[in-house]
Amino acid sequence: METKILVNGTAATVAFIGRLDTPSATQVDALLKEQVMNEVVIDALIDCEQLSYISSSGLRILISMHKYCLRKGGQLTIRNIASDIKEVLDMTGFTHILHIE
Repeated sequence: METKILVNGTAATVAFIGRLDTPSATQVDALLKEQVMNEVVIDALIDCEQLSYISSSGLRILISMHKYCLRKGGQLTIRNIASDIKEVLDMTGFTHILHIE
């Protein structure tokens, strides 16, 4: 799993590459808390174009980022979702909670 983060003022773009599963979630969560959910960023964009798998641990990260952005008065946007990952988001009801483009 690779995570690329670009912070520009109060906006952050995060690209997930590979599998966001239980083994990688702890590191990804720590990285996001340090670089994105740090009281500066208000809006976040997650690019899932190269995300091949997401586990429940990965879903927890999405909800955590969503809640953080809401508390700051911003928005979390998720885009470029593969169909199999979209199915997971549909089945869990996340498509009704998260802003997906």
